[in-house]
Amino acid sequence: MFSVDVRSRLDSEVDQIDLDAWIDDQLPLLVDQNSLIASEGAQILGCRPLGIRVSKKSFTLIPSEGAIKLETGVSSASVIVDLDEISFSDLVQDIQTPQSLATSKVIDLPLREHFRFLKWWPVIRAIIDGRPVHKPGEIDFLNQDGSPLDLNRSFTQEDSDEEISWFLSQTGYLHLAEWWSHELMTEISKDMDNAVGEYERGDGRSWWAKTKDGKDRCVRLQYFQNQSESVKRLLTDGQHERIAAIPGDGHSISWNGSNDENAIEALVKPIGVVEGISDLPWHKDCSLGRHSYDCSSMTVGISVTGADSRSGQLAVVAGSHRANLQPNFIHPYLDLPMIDLPTKTGDVTVHLSCTLHMSHPPVERERRVMYSSFVLPHKGKKIGVDRISKVREEAYLKVSQVPAHNQDSVSYTHLTLPTKA
Repeated sequence: MFSVDVRSRLDSEVDQIDLDAWIDDQLPLLVDQNSLIASEGAQILGCRPLGIRVSKKSFTLIPSEGAIKLETGVSSASVIVDLDEISFSDLVQDIQTPQSLATSKVIDLPLREHFRFLKWWPVIRAIIDGRPVHKPGEIDFLNQDGSPLDLNRSFTQEDSDEEISWFLSQTGYLHLAEWWSHELMTEISKDMDNAVGEYERGDGRSWWAKTKDGKDRCVRLQYFQNQSESVKRLLTDGQHERIAAIPGDGHSISWNGSNDENAIEALVKPIGVVEGISDLPWHKDCSLGRHSYDCSSMTVGISVTGADSRSGQLAVVAGSHRANLQPNFIHPYLDLPMIDLPTKTGDVTVHLSCTLHMSHPPVERERRVMYSSFVLPHKGKKIGVDRISKVREEAYLKVSQVPAHNQDSVSYTHLTLPTKA
């Protein structure tokens, strides 16, 4: 098997940083140590001087030829970010990201400055973690024998786990064809119809969106195992557990059969969403934080109905899990291929938490899908999960997706933060 475990930090090592010591002593050392690789990334991304103010401390990171310069104060900054000490500590330790802080309104920058800050995130990680920003041409896609990898390949239950594992490790995604029966998907679709009335806006276990015809639609039914005996059986079925074992990293569903855990979510993708979020734009699942503590987990999408270009299929960026790049949008320089994943009823998609992906909005037919996750083994408390979960669950109330008729022309600005009037 081929590992997808890229964790580099332990929760047991997290502590509130000493602001003065980190900015005065640690940061200059990191900038000096990783200046070259960080400056290469800043040049690729077109980063402008970034100023950070925290309490009474402030500094500016300035890209220059072959180096990142560190300057006290923010007089030279093109964009200035004000942070409280907890948020700054989270940012440094990869607990939260610029996107999670913006979505939660901890920082509230004008849109242009927001994107300038987002562009810095891979460079900041290069400075702190020593991980170079992705350069065009660095990632290729090969089979184990060295031949070119077919990025549109799908697998069935007859294929070997080793083959499937290699493909996942190289691309960051899978398409598993005919994994579940049509009959089972029909039962689950009926359960979704019967369950909608059990949810209401603001209940803390569902997402809602308004469509252009004025309807308020429940688009995400959480804790769905409580609503469907068929789903409960699926979650403990050997076919589902086989997926968890594919990388050989000990992934598990982390569900003990309780009704209190959100083990699986059922999603409805309606046509014509104008307010709220149903079809998420380009992002990595770690875009809100904890990449170096949790990645890569696996997100499993079960096609209750099929998906294609007219009904809102999933798309991924092949190899993006192997690259230090913006986790929230597609930068124009990115050379990795975007792959659509059309599915039939009963098919399964898998993507890693570090894989850039998005959901096309349906334009002709609604789509139904269920999502569940497999996580890596972990001991002890996960730091910051409560903050990140709050950001995620309130997202549909604070931001709205780009309308379907505009999305085909959007890449660099695909993820926006329009506030509702």
